Amino acid sequence: MGLPTVAMGVLSLVMAPATAAAMLVVPSLVTNVWQLLAGPAFGALLRRLATMMLAVFAGTILSIGVLTGQSASLAGAALGAILALYGALGLAAPHFTVSAKVEHWLSPLIGLVTGLITGATGIFVIPAVPYLNSLGLAKENLIQALGLSFTVSTIALACGLSLSDQFRLEAASTSLLAVVPALVGMFLGQRVRGKLQPEAFRRWFFIGLVVLGAYMIARVFGTK
Repeated sequence: MGLPTVAMGVLSLVMAPATAAAMLVVPSLVTNVWQLLAGPAFGALLRRLATMMLAVFAGTILSIGVLTGQSASLAGAALGAILALYGALGLAAPHFTVSAKVEHWLSPLIGLVTGLITGATGIFVIPAVPYLNSLGLAKENLIQALGLSFTVSTIALACGLSLSDQFRLEAASTSLLAVVPALVGMFLGQRVRGKLQPEAFRRWFFIGLVVLGAYMIARVFGTK
């Protein structure tokens, strides 16, 4: 969750959101496929979440014009809003569960909304992450389900960027080079993780997202 979420926010301070999204395609795909294949129940999760994944793909393609359009400020403001919202939800830590009776129609709806937000901002955590958390999955299954959702979102984003001529050879090469620092960051993060208090890290991580998102929104409207 951290790599595309944080990187999109920070990179968008110095480049167009569409350019940032293109740069993150390959490192995001590598880390998410890693997470997806490490779990124990890929087939079962794919069958259970198939309609959600299809809707994620469709929604991303439908809204990619916001991210790749002429108004970079609109995409930047939308990205800032999603970062701030995700941070606020993380701090509030709401607990809710989804009944199996509604999952068959709620999953594609959540997928569609996630896809629309992905196409508009390059961020694919809202509302997919809270929703998957609400399904009562075992820990390893939840991690794999998140990996599945992020992998599909990344592929859909890459397709949308390609259709909009934003993911050409140069962008793909830059994205490939970004894999190295992403993996180095993962390695360093694993090394220091044991020395951090989980709740303190979690709290400051989400506070940072709220601050970053609010700054992005203020910068967009401050230039009007």
